[in-house]
Amino acid sequence: MDPNLFKKLQTEGLISNESLQNIRALEEGRFFSLHWELKTLLYLGVLLLSGGLGILVYKNIDTIGHTAILIFIALVSSGCFFYCFYRKGMFSWSRVASPNAFFDYILLLGCLSFITFIGYCQFEYHAFGEKYGLATFIPMLVLFISAYTFDHLGVLSLAITNMAAWVGITVTPLRLLRENDFNDTVLIHTGLALGVVLILLGVVSAYKNYKTHFEFTYLNFGVHLFFISGLAGLFRYSRIYGIWFLVLAGVAIYLGLEAFKRKSFYFLLIVVLYTYIALSYSVVRWLLTTHGNDMFNMMPIYLALVYFILSAIGVVRLLIVLNRKMKAHDSL
Repeated sequence: MDPNLFKKLQTEGLISNESLQNIRALEEGRFFSLHWELKTLLYLGVLLLSGGLGILVYKNIDTIGHTAILIFIALVSSGCFFYCFYRKGMFSWSRVASPNAFFDYILLLGCLSFITFIGYCQFEYHAFGEKYGLATFIPMLVLFISAYTFDHLGVLSLAITNMAAWVGITVTPLRLLRENDFNDTVLIHTGLALGVVLILLGVVSAYKNYKTHFEFTYLNFGVHLFFISGLAGLFRYSRIYGIWFLVLAGVAIYLGLEAFKRKSFYFLLIVVLYTYIALSYSVVRWLLTTHGNDMFNMMPIYLALVYFILSAIGVVRLLIVLNRKMKAHDSL
């Protein structure tokens, strides 16, 4: 509501002074929403509670005892899940509203406590022995079931993250994870495969109307994971960087067209940026390969500087044009 507009109408004699005063009183006494502020505080509360419990356990591990700690964590997780099962509505493949304001946060606390319980059992008692994959597979399964049962996007994000950890631990040696050798080809190929799987899950969710609001979360994780792994492959396989660039460019064109159809400037933006990184690496690599044999030859550096200046301007212009076209297409 614009008070200046009503003041102009009053000046022109279209509304009375009394009506203008009533409008001003209504505007001054209007309530404003604290929805997102309260949600942020509640999420921070859950995270602080989980972190505080961890610090309490760490500081008093000698006096409390491992068994007592495990029982306490199990009780917290079980109590949260019991409450959620008791309060949840009927299952549906469409969006299901939360029964109350605290339901989502209690579910999140229960899931985080369950992950802590499984991790504690494996770390302290080696409950799964050398089968490290089970320590992440079981929480992943519980998190996916909970995400669909209780219709919770935050739990779905936890499940996808656990899925990535499970695939990484199962496919690659434990030594690789300890040494953080992300140049390993197995991690690159695994990341590409998992990215494709997540993208397909998002597409299937939208196509089959299975929790269509989960589509964005699947695509968000999948697109980032695929392009990050693809860029790692581009850098790793420098001798055949052209083939990797063509693969990334082909996927980028497909995802860019889909983003334009869905009117999602966010996905269009990240696809353009990832493609620009791949293109820039390929161009610089080509310049160094064709003109960089002589260490005193400054031509590749000059050409690279010119490329980055012109290409940066071109990317900005491209995003502006695509945004305008998307808005024009949306208004039709």
